[in-house]
Amino acid sequence: MEALDMEITGLLESLYSVYGYDFRDYAKAHIKRRLLQRLKVSGLASLSEIRKRLDSDPEFVALVLKDLSINVTEMFRDPEFYRTVRERVVPLLKTWSYVRIWHAGCSTGEEVYSMAILLYEEGLYERVQIYATDFNLVALNQGKEGIYSAKQMERYQENYKRSGAKANLSDYFHTRYDSVIMAPLLKKQIVWAQHNLVTDSDFAEVHMVMCRNVLIYFNQQLQQRVLNLFGRTLVNAGILCLGKKESIRFTDSSGNFAVLDAGQKIYKKRYCHE
Repeated sequence: MEALDMEITGLLESLYSVYGYDFRDYAKAHIKRRLLQRLKVSGLASLSEIRKRLDSDPEFVALVLKDLSINVTEMFRDPEFYRTVRERVVPLLKTWSYVRIWHAGCSTGEEVYSMAILLYEEGLYERVQIYATDFNLVALNQGKEGIYSAKQMERYQENYKRSGAKANLSDYFHTRYDSVIMAPLLKKQIVWAQHNLVTDSDFAEVHMVMCRNVLIYFNQQLQQRVLNLFGRTLVNAGILCLGKKESIRFTDSSGNFAVLDAGQKIYKKRYCHE
């Protein structure tokens, strides 16, 4: 097992030094599981062979990056979270004349469009700018195009209803064959940009950060680094939204935020004098 861990460490170092993608502080269990799956489907004998192919095969690099990326997402995921945003967060956002929201690690964009729909229904979307970022350009481009499986939408409809829906989900997309295309009215306030939470510097000043179910894939040191980034990025009284299995409790950031909703892991940045 120790030899396998050493191989993984060497592979991650190579991926960083050659291509600039840094997975060295990701949770080891996540990395090991994804790499062993890639080993199996590729028919290679060892991680050393994966490392050799990384040095010479750009298409294989893209496959490995996709493996290691976090692309588990859906529209209105955890509907109760979105209901809480409607009831407790939107009134706070409305106190600002203009609102900037950062979806960090947005993957293929389903949750970005979920928030856009919610804000539209709450009469806030016209004065919002959403920044949707991810390091994975393939996932990011899919989000920008806003094209998803029609079959997926059937499942998302139930999530939407449970989130406090004020319309029909079908009002927000056009069906084309077996796919749907998100409506232009949702796209106009979204800026899609490549940003790597692991290696890139501070982001623009924002009023709300959405980063749900991303930190669980990072080790403790990287989690703290990213939380520090969010703390610097948010304005005073800005809103931080994490996933259900994530928390700022027992981190160095815990004193910088007040708990807005403990169950949904929604926090509010304290003023410096609080």
